[in-house]
Amino acid sequence: MATDKTSRKGKYAAAVGGVAVLAGGTALFLARPPALEAVTPGFTGEASAELIARGRYIAELGDCVACHTAKDGVEMAGGLALESPMGTIYSTNITPDPETGIGGWSYAEFDRAMRKGVAADGHHLYPAMPYPSYAKMTEADMGALWAYLSQGLAPVKQAAPETDLGFPFNQRWGLAYWNTAFLKGAPFTPDPSKDAVWNRGAYLVQSLGHCGACHTPRGIGFQEVTMDGTGPQGDKFLSGAQVENWNAVNLRNLWTVSDMVRLLKTGQNRFATVSGSMVDVISHSTQHFSDLDLTAMAVYMKSLPADRPEQPTSPADVVAALVPETTWTTPGGLGYAQFCSDCHRPNGEGVPGVFPPFGGNHTISAEDPATLIHITLTGGQSAMTAAHPRAFHMPGFAKLGDDEIAQILSFVRENFGAGAAPVTPEAVAKARKAIGPEVDSSTFETPRLAAMLGAPNADQLVRGMRLNAETRDLLPDHVGDALNCTSCHLNAGTVANGSPYVGITAFFPSYQKRAGKVIDMEDRINGCFRRSMNGKPLAKDSPDMKAMLAYFDWMKGETKPEDKVEGRGVGKVDTSLIPDPVRGKTIYAEQCAACHGENGEGLTDVAGRMVYPPLWGDHSFNIGAGMARTFTAAAFVKQNMPIAAHGKFPLGQGGLSDQDAIDVAEYFSHMPRPDFPDKVKDWPKDPKPKDARY
Repeated sequence: MATDKTSRKGKYAAAVGGVAVLAGGTALFLARPPALEAVTPGFTGEASAELIARGRYIAELGDCVACHTAKDGVEMAGGLALESPMGTIYSTNITPDPETGIGGWSYAEFDRAMRKGVAADGHHLYPAMPYPSYAKMTEADMGALWAYLSQGLAPVKQAAPETDLGFPFNQRWGLAYWNTAFLKGAPFTPDPSKDAVWNRGAYLVQSLGHCGACHTPRGIGFQEVTMDGTGPQGDKFLSGAQVENWNAVNLRNLWTVSDMVRLLKTGQNRFATVSGSMVDVISHSTQHFSDLDLTAMAVYMKSLPADRPEQPTSPADVVAALVPETTWTTPGGLGYAQFCSDCHRPNGEGVPGVFPPFGGNHTISAEDPATLIHITLTGGQSAMTAAHPRAFHMPGFAKLGDDEIAQILSFVRENFGAGAAPVTPEAVAKARKAIGPEVDSSTFETPRLAAMLGAPNADQLVRGMRLNAETRDLLPDHVGDALNCTSCHLNAGTVANGSPYVGITAFFPSYQKRAGKVIDMEDRINGCFRRSMNGKPLAKDSPDMKAMLAYFDWMKGETKPEDKVEGRGVGKVDTSLIPDPVRGKTIYAEQCAACHGENGEGLTDVAGRMVYPPLWGDHSFNIGAGMARTFTAAAFVKQNMPIAAHGKFPLGQGGLSDQDAIDVAEYFSHMPRPDFPDKVKDWPKDPKPKDARY
């Protein structure tokens, strides 16, 4: 049954390409497409609204907008730079403008360009335009598409830049020989031995979807080695290929039908989140397909034989039960704990609907780690779809060295990628040179937790770090809520303006206004246990207190009491602004609820373990915590929340305005939370801050 999103187009999609849907949802592949206007060469009449709407759906099936719309440009007006091994090709204007678009073309000329790659003026198109796939389109689909492009779009006068290819690739006449050698040009022919659903899926995948353009290996002439799974290299169809330093995954029998449908509809499933150019494919194209068409494509791809084990069939099968032991004993493991686990979780399970899991994820286990390296260097974002309207970003980690990235990715592949081969520093260096990623320009020196392994007291330092990252699990008698130290001290205290521990012990003992006296580092730690953790203090001479102090001392490095440490604390906000908690509630729903819950309850995994902490309620910080104060919380939020909002290293964190941060902080900080009995002892000598809760 069609969803609200697809019902608008479903009645057109059901007849597209010769598929009629009968009562009860039975699909019948017709020998010939239904007769409609504008399906024969030379049609010049006025197309019906129904035919134009159907043509728009065909354009979505073919993802025309992805290539024919420049960034921030007018839809279908061309000008997008398409990088190829031969140079840069610019997409053309396909609006009905008579001078710079296709407004002066006839249907026959359009049909020839789509099937044979020859434009109206006779020049050959480069096969960056997937005309070898579009050649398989039915006459009905081609006519509907022409009706939409010629009569359903507003003309836009915009000439495309000249294509920039060197000799001999700039000699377009040579493409005539390329076409002779590699272009079949025949429309799709149904396989009578297969059912209607399979045939519909094969048609969409092979023609309008042009999936093979990226997912099928190329031959010596840059041609797809097979267009439809036939011929001597038929088993290479959709078997995966490297495209612009991305690894287009092997689609043959990849997932269950429902898993593939979910990915194409939403950009995510329980195994993966799309990356690279597939983000645009999902956003602009496949999310708009009817459920029938998505199912047909998935059925067809599932039917293609592949030499791979069956995938798990339930979410529990892909959730790693334990954190790998080598997390704490190897450079790659500690690098993963520092830079990756906050989103992908220490056990690689990810966060459903937000961050992809690693178990069963082919980006992790692929023989070719190109995509894994690429996205680590450059970052990326999830597709924006009706099901997931908010894009979550992964920042680029080009600031890390080739050795560091190789160690982290090798750890990930070994532990979450079914023992996939390690990534070498040379492979990272080669990709870095080819891609040229942007490098974070901040001067904050992010400590590398992996360096602790070289210290004489490495075991104690790692214990101290783990006490910060796993506080509630390792110290259950001292933590009375669902928080860890890293809930406020991000990435175990290594993030600028995220309450970093860098240099912290150099500034203690120091006078604290709230206490009205000089306190030492142990007092400061226990203050957090009693307030932010709503728990009990550690004994000052306990091994765990000493481990935490050792970790903080290691973080101090060469810092002296008189030094100014960049990124210390959580920054500031304009305290003259007036908080608006009503507006803050709206901001919370838009920016915070995905991780902290609609009602501030936090987020748990399928096993009931807390992933992201509650912001109010019995299991949150108490009223005596700094985060219970509006402006303190607002400064933290402004600098550090939400994560994955953009490409900023290392968490894509921050980005709200002062007013936004203050409003949302006022909202959640004043929600019900545990009391703090000793609040009467606070600020015995100094004036209370104006946002004090008591």
